[in-house]
Amino acid sequence: MEESKNNNESQLDIELDEKTAEGIYSNLAIINHSVSEFVIDFVSIMPGRPKAKVKSRIILTPQHAKRLQKALSENVKKFESHFGKIDDFDQPAIPLNFGPTGEA
Repeated sequence: MEESKNNNESQLDIELDEKTAEGIYSNLAIINHSVSEFVIDFVSIMPGRPKAKVKSRIILTPQHAKRLQKALSENVKKFESHFGKIDDFDQPAIPLNFGPTGEA
């Protein structure tokens, strides 16, 4: 009985609504950081369009950024062991203009 109670206490119930479950396509991530946070902007760039919008912004503590890095690395390894090596194509540099910038 005690073991069952501990298992229930250690589980996190995560809710995913329909809109969020659809996801947002991104083919560019821009990462900035300060001493206290990492900011990742996810952008969708379309060919022939001179302007792109940030579709989503995630703000993480440095500790969570490091956990995300580790989780991504582990998942890429798992993916490649199952489906084969992911080719990393060189992309031309994209000049970015975010308008006024500041420091956090």
